[in-house]
Amino acid sequence: MAWLRRMHDHGAVLCSACSGIFLLAETGLFDGKDATVHFAYARQFMAAHPAVTIHPKRVLVIAGPREDLVSSGASTTWHDMVLYLIARHAGATDAQALVRLFALQWHQDGLAPYITFEGKSDHGDAEIEAARRWLATYFSVARPVDEMIRRSALAERTFRRFTAATGIAPIAYVQRLRVEDAKRRLERTDDPVDEIGWRVGDEEAAFFRRLFKRTTGMAPGAYGKRFRIPDFART
Repeated sequence: MAWLRRMHDHGAVLCSACSGIFLLAETGLFDGKDATVHFAYARQFMAAHPAVTIHPKRVLVIAGPREDLVSSGASTTWHDMVLYLIARHAGATDAQALVRLFALQWHQDGLAPYITFEGKSDHGDAEIEAARRWLATYFSVARPVDEMIRRSALAERTFRRFTAATGIAPIAYVQRLRVEDAKRRLERTDDPVDEIGWRVGDEEAAFFRRLFKRTTGMAPGAYGKRFRIPDFART
């Protein structure tokens, strides 16, 4: 840590990829500043380094008074960090030449499309956990929140514990589950977008498309084009 701080004092730019920010944050140089980390480690990082503002959906975060603290997010976003550094020190033309030469990519859509929603289950509320597990299977039924409350042993007013336990309101939880299932269908089938929306429980096609884009940052059609499993890889 002392060596890293000394190099930074001498003008070095500190860079991390994926989970590397765990190490660099130990220097204290990121306290009060922004950074990113692999989204799978976001919860652990926030617990370990509450003084650092973390943005797991962002591909690249550049912070510090001299733009001297650089972090990239999930796995291959190291492409973006390396290309940024090349553009910064050698120019954008050279960076783009390497994009073509090595088939690298800028993740310009951010990381939201890659993140898999996993509801919080370690909250310790048995009644809410039972309801959450039911919802994980039956999110596509009509009025799932009302049905979930009806099946629970809790009054509607008491069911507000769902938000406290999971960190997300019941209807928003339903929407996240529906979008996640739609993502899998877009990846594995050639079904039309409107049919997929209907199958996951959203009967209004326009609403489903807006919800999907708001959640993932991409329109359903664009998501399918980007992430659909190639024919040769399907069983």
